[in-house]
Amino acid sequence: QVQLVESGGGFVQPGGSLRLSCVASGFTFSRYDLSWYRQAPGKERELVASIRSYGGLTTFADSVKGRFTISRDNGKNTVYLRMNSLKPEDTAVYYCNAVRWTDNYWGQGTQVTVSS
Repeated sequence: QVQLVESGGGFVQPGGSLRLSCVASGFTFSRYDLSWYRQAPGKERELVASIRSYGGLTTFADSVKGRFTISRDNGKNTVYLRMNSLKPEDTAVYYCNAVRWTDNYWGQGTQVTVSS
C-alpha cells in the first residue's frame, strides 16, 4: 500500500523556520521525482519545490527561492522541505508528491500557518 505521510507543520511567526518531512512507503522511493506543493484557502494548489530522482536536480517557485530548500534521503524514504524566513503568504496546506511515469502519489497534507 502506497503511503506518503507529511509532518512538521505548525504555527510560526513571520521570519521563523520550519522543516517539513514526508515519509514514503509502498513503492521504490529512489526512482521517483519528489515535490512539495501547497494550497492556500481559496487558491489553486501550486508547486513549491521539486527534486529529481537521479542527480538530485532541484527547482523552486520564484516566491520561495533563496528561502526554501528541498532534500531527500533515499535510505530513509524521506523528503524534506526546509523553510526559512517564513512570510504570512506562505500559510497553506503543504502536500508531498511522488511521480514516476504514470504513477502519481499524494500525501494528506500538513498545515503551515505564519502569523504574528
